[in-house]
Amino acid sequence: MTDREHDVVVFGATGFVGELLAAYLAEHAPSGTRIALAGRSHEKLVAVRDRLPAAAREWPLLVADSTDAASLAALAAGTTVVATTVGPYAKYGMPLVEACAAAGTHYADLTGEVLFVREAADKTDAAARATGARIVHSCGYDSIPSDIGTLLLHEQAVADGAGGLTDVQMVATFRGGISGGTLDSARTQIDTIRSDEVARKLTFDAYGLSPDRAAEPAVRQPADAGPPARSADGTWTAPFMMAPYNTRIVRRSNALLDWAYGRNLRYGEVMGTGRGIGGLALATGVTGGLAAFLGAMTLKPTRVLLDRVLPAPGAGPDEAARRKGWFRSEFHASTESGQRYRGVVAGPGDPGYAATAVMLGESALALALDTDRLPDRAGSLTPATAIGTVLAERLRAAGHTYTVAKV
Repeated sequence: MTDREHDVVVFGATGFVGELLAAYLAEHAPSGTRIALAGRSHEKLVAVRDRLPAAAREWPLLVADSTDAASLAALAAGTTVVATTVGPYAKYGMPLVEACAAAGTHYADLTGEVLFVREAADKTDAAARATGARIVHSCGYDSIPSDIGTLLLHEQAVADGAGGLTDVQMVATFRGGISGGTLDSARTQIDTIRSDEVARKLTFDAYGLSPDRAAEPAVRQPADAGPPARSADGTWTAPFMMAPYNTRIVRRSNALLDWAYGRNLRYGEVMGTGRGIGGLALATGVTGGLAAFLGAMTLKPTRVLLDRVLPAPGAGPDEAARRKGWFRSEFHASTESGQRYRGVVAGPGDPGYAATAVMLGESALALALDTDRLPDRAGSLTPATAIGTVLAERLRAAGHTYTVAKV
């Protein structure tokens, strides 16, 4: 792809997260990286570029629309990587994935939608393999901490001769808000599974994103939701809203790697709420609140009320609020030999906005600039299988923490 006009194109640059991504690249991409901004409106692209750091002043502007196949084909053909923030991906994402797969163009998105990833894999994996395109879903807080964190646990266990991973639990703690785009994606998926039994079964299948469902081992996976629980160290936990998606991505990575993590891997995620009576109270509140929220989202009258108060697509917190945010994912793992490990993935910034812009930005730069160091793999992939430890290195350099240690 050395003859491509651009190294990275940010598609959806006029959206809230798209502009954050563009700003991150303007500040942190190596000098000489050829970056362009793409969206539906030239006027809005000009306005975004004018607000970006000085390094972006001469970036080309490309007009492209998710409903215009010709514009997407031209966009894909002219760049090494497309990083897209245009969601819900089930509504707007498939034409771009297909264009990138056909053109041999690497692709990175922020989706947390099981049904979209399943459909994209089924439709484009073969074409992407043929052209050499890496189609990489979930390059933000969904699901880089989960996916790369588990990969690092596996690699350390292999280095120590400790055998495959057997039980891994990720405990998430964070400060930050939920994005309007994430909520819009949730609405779309809820509507689909309410009316489509096949989609409903796929969504609730623990191995729904496996590249070979029939070959998956008969291992009962941890439940994605349940009552508050107390861990061995006394920390109370509650269901983690992103677990039903993140866990599928980790299991997809394991299968894409021929179950290298372990054929008997059990992987689950929860939200940590603290210790003592305060931790129990918060865990109880989160558990009840999440159940009530999901129930309200399924009913039209209550959804209308929620839509009046929840963030709208394209909206988000101001810079001060984004700076105050943070995330920490702590992994507790055991192996076939009985060895135990603790991993930590953490970083500053609101996880859904500031930290996600870092993750997607470094994913795009890795796909564009680190080709010779990436895993020799193409097709419909995950961050762990497409970028792997190169991404962990980049994110460490960007100020994030990725560590694994024996217990």
